[in-house]
Amino acid sequence: MPEIVTEQGQDNLHLWQGAWIAALATGAVTWALILGAVWLFRRRSDDEVPIQTRYNLPVEIFYTIFPIIMVIVFFSHTVRVQNVMLEMDPDPDVTVKVVGQKWQWTFNYPDSVDTPDGTNVYVSGTGAAEDTPLYLPVDSTIEFQLYSPDVIHGFGIPSFAMRMDVVPGRENAFQVTTTETGTFTGKCFELCGSYHSRMLFEVHVVEQDEYDAYLAELGADPEHVSEEPVLGGDYSETPVLEDLNETEGEHE
Repeated sequence: MPEIVTEQGQDNLHLWQGAWIAALATGAVTWALILGAVWLFRRRSDDEVPIQTRYNLPVEIFYTIFPIIMVIVFFSHTVRVQNVMLEMDPDPDVTVKVVGQKWQWTFNYPDSVDTPDGTNVYVSGTGAAEDTPLYLPVDSTIEFQLYSPDVIHGFGIPSFAMRMDVVPGRENAFQVTTTETGTFTGKCFELCGSYHSRMLFEVHVVEQDEYDAYLAELGADPEHVSEEPVLGGDYSETPVLEDLNETEGEHE
């Protein structure tokens, strides 16, 4: 697992670690019983036949009841963590409207500036991670609202230990609380088409003053400002495809 840099992600990490510990312990006991039976009840001579047992009631009760208990424990912890991961603060510090569109991301910061061109600043990618920065302030609760105008995408950041499908016609959303500054990688987690692998973006978790300066810089450029959030489907994908094809040609 990568280093987790959100409060909610820690719960997910602990669930993952606990499940592996329980699985390893169960595996150790199972293999010990298998190998122990092979050793204890082996044939010691050609004239000796091991004791033939039709059934063992205590053992049968054990291997029926104990797995049921394990499933109940796993289920209860999974539901608890799921509730933590999906809990929504009615007043988040930052709201980002995320658009997954073949094959690029658009990040909107609504009501973040006040300029003659509008109050929403946004950035759209071109298929390269460094061209699609997502800036977030540290020690803040961030709400991601997810939109898609075409097919199902998957918005996820491994270091946040959280991902969610971006489904056309459905407004999915989740929140995270950032805990550490740094640069992290995000990507699409659903196979969405020919250039799925190019749907990368960089996440910069920064101090509040640097975050404010970034929004101000975007707000100073009319090409990154709109009256309403840009939710996709209103512009051609052709420039993106041309850029990707040119890049592939250079690699060849």
